[in-house]
Amino acid sequence: MCNFTLISQENIFTIVPLLQVLNPTIPEEVIKSRLKEMLSQGYECVGIFDTEKLIGISGLWIRTQYYIGKHIEPDNVIILPEYRNQGIGEKLMLWIYDYAKSKGCIASELNCYVQNEKGNNFWRNEGYQIIGNHYQKKF
Repeated sequence: MCNFTLISQENIFTIVPLLQVLNPTIPEEVIKSRLKEMLSQGYECVGIFDTEKLIGISGLWIRTQYYIGKHIEPDNVIILPEYRNQGIGEKLMLWIYDYAKSKGCIASELNCYVQNEKGNNFWRNEGYQIIGNHYQKKF
């Protein structure tokens, strides 16, 4: 049985190994520096625990935008490979939806890389619809 809980700001660096699984090209010190800045901008993170072991995470952003209203954005969702296909992702999303509703959110939206076929299938199965393209330009 897994437990879901918000990770405190004091313990936020415990998520670094999971973020490195998502993107091993970003150095640890860069991740830590960015996490510090993200916390100052309202970033939260829910952890999935198997007893004491952190087996998954989802970053959380609560925002209000004119086209959707107050919503939650799950961000950098990952569950360790050996824990996948056990229904944990669906339970995580139920936890996130309940948390979002408790914060007054009326919707959820997210980004998923085009090449992440399994991720895209998961989000479609969760009822998300593709409504646009996400563009990025680095300076």
